[in-house]
Amino acid sequence: MNARLTVLGIESSCDETAAAIVQYSSDDQLPRILSSIVFSQYELHASFGGVVPEIAARAHTDLLDRSTAKALQESGMTLDDIDAVAVTAGPGLIGGVLSGVMFAKGLSLGKGIPLIGVNHLAGHALTPRLTHLTKFPYLMLLVSGGHCQFLIVRGIESYDRLGGTIDDSPGEAFDKTARLLGLAQPGGPAVEACAQGGNSNAVKLPRPLLDRPDCNMSFSGLKTAVLRERDKAVALSGGLSTHVQADLSAAFQTAVTDVLSAKTRIAMRAYMQIQPDVPVLAVSGGVAANNQIRAALETVSNEFGAEFLAPPLALCTDNAAMIAWVGLEKLQLGLVDDLSLSARPRWPLDTKSTPMLGAGKKGAKA
Repeated sequence: MNARLTVLGIESSCDETAAAIVQYSSDDQLPRILSSIVFSQYELHASFGGVVPEIAARAHTDLLDRSTAKALQESGMTLDDIDAVAVTAGPGLIGGVLSGVMFAKGLSLGKGIPLIGVNHLAGHALTPRLTHLTKFPYLMLLVSGGHCQFLIVRGIESYDRLGGTIDDSPGEAFDKTARLLGLAQPGGPAVEACAQGGNSNAVKLPRPLLDRPDCNMSFSGLKTAVLRERDKAVALSGGLSTHVQADLSAAFQTAVTDVLSAKTRIAMRAYMQIQPDVPVLAVSGGVAANNQIRAALETVSNEFGAEFLAPPLALCTDNAAMIAWVGLEKLQLGLVDDLSLSARPRWPLDTKSTPMLGAGKKGAKA
């Protein structure tokens, strides 16, 4: 019988403070999420219209011990039962990432257990392995508040990026569009809810970069187009009616869906050329919670005869279960860190490709 490993995961890359415990042995049918605790900071940032890094970092410092204690309590575990602590070491808001890394170092040193730094993006990219033990290679569309990229996932630390956004991520575009339309934050759920009462054909919006035969995308201009249409409506009627809000939300959501669908077809063609035995299209990240986008991507997957995998909604947004799982996979391979582990604001999964977004002095973002 193979040893059963139990890993504590810590996530603090943006505005959720999370802790989770995941357990697995190769004798098990699937990994087990024994607990997954997420403390949202939404109310702290709501009045600012976005995440304030300093406020987020302070909140993480206050909540990391509480989230960990609650994760242990709900799992029925103590720190003596934990084989390793895995922590998001980047990319993300550096104050929050640093808070998590220092907290995890303290646990590692205090209990004498391995420390494992995890790329937050790998957490999303390897979620299909947590939920289904999906075999490599598979195609992943990672679509979240800060990132959007197509990856062929070949192994725990092996990724080929086929393309991604050259400016705003879809999540950023949803948030900005929500602000333009006077909707609540986070923008994704607000726009999706508002769109249900709208006509997506009432307003004509662009589908950027669809004339290019690659997997790259752009969403900044789409947001600007929403702004222009909003201003037209306000000038015409003296205000922004709920009817116009709904139509613009529906038109925007459909435009994003069309772009993601078209680019996914291109990515699928490239992925199928490596002749996977069991082709899989997986989607992960917060935007994967959008029902219209999920349905459209599943349609594309069916066109290629591929299995479509989307995680449960609780695993779409930032969480620590995915971090614990990557830590467990790395622990099985002996890939552990020491106390020199650094917090990184930028950390691309595919280090071979040219950065999609400017590298600057701190390294490549994506």
